[in-house]
Formats: sequence, structure tokens, C-alpha cells
Amino acid sequence: MVRIAVDMDEVIADFIAKQLILFNAANGTKYSKKDLAGTKLRLMHPEQAETIQAMVSDENYFADLPVIEGAKEALGKLAEKHEIFITTAAMEFPTSFDAKYAWLKEHFSFIPETNYVFCGDKSIISADYLIDDHMRHLENFQGQGILFAAAHNYYETYEPKMNDWYEVYRYFEEKH
Repeated sequence: MVRIAVDMDEVIADFIAKQLILFNAANGTKYSKKDLAGTKLRLMHPEQAETIQAMVSDENYFADLPVIEGAKEALGKLAEKHEIFITTAAMEFPTSFDAKYAWLKEHFSFIPETNYVFCGDKSIISADYLIDDHMRHLENFQGQGILFAAAHNYYETYEPKMNDWYEVYRYFEEKH
């Protein structure tokens, strides 16, 4: 059985969609994910970096994030044949644990709680694959990394890089 570790934010949970809604409402802007190609909101507006950090550090920020399109269906099918772990670098947002845990129970209840991994450095993860949107987590991972496309990594190259959950599912169907 193949062991697949899956990041949470920007891979199964749409962290940026909520951030854009809140930022646009507070600032009268109309940014979309396309406007963030290759960057992050806090880098576009360094004068508001502290405000943005405070917004996403709120203990309830993660409670109602939208699910990334196709994630639930693809992981549900993959879980029938493979061992799935959710691996989130929760130490970046230490107040997020309760909201992230509840969110996973609500949207991905078919993944056992014992397969939720809240960590900092993902190089400790023992899995065959790691699907993540940040290169820093893939660089020291001992198995095969898969870069999941997100606005901030638009210009980054990595093999393999997957654009959506349909591609991820097809990848595993073809390989395993």
C-alpha cells in the first residue's frame, strides 16, 4: 500500500480564497488569485504585512476555508487503495490546531484522525509521496515530492507539478 502525505493549506483547503475575500472587503480592492501569480498578498502590500499576518493567525481563520475543487473526491478514491495522511505545518499558525482539526473531521472524515499530522518540519514525514504547494517542504522530503500548483508557486518548476486534483488522481492511477 502506497503512503501519500498531503499538505492542507492551498492543497486541500483554500487558504488564499478566504484571505482575498477578507483583504478585498477591508481595502476595497478586487484581487483574484491570478493577481497573485508568483507572489503573496503580504509581499504585494508590505505595509499591511502585520495586518495580514494577524488576520490569518486568528484562531478561527481556518474553520471555514473552502475545500479545493476535486480534493475530497480524489482523496476519497485514493484512500480506497492507498494510505493517506494529512500533514500540515501547523506550527506556522499555532493557534490553528482546533480549527484545522475540526475542518478535517468535517470535510475529510474518511481519513482516520490518527492520520492527521500537525508538525513544523515535514522532512520527518515517512511516506512514499508528499503533495505540497511549498518547495521548502519537498526539498528535504525523502520520498517523491509532488508540487501542487498554487498562485505563489506559479513560476516555480518542479517535476512533477500538478495543477489540480484531477491530475493528481490520474498520476496515481497510472503509477499504482
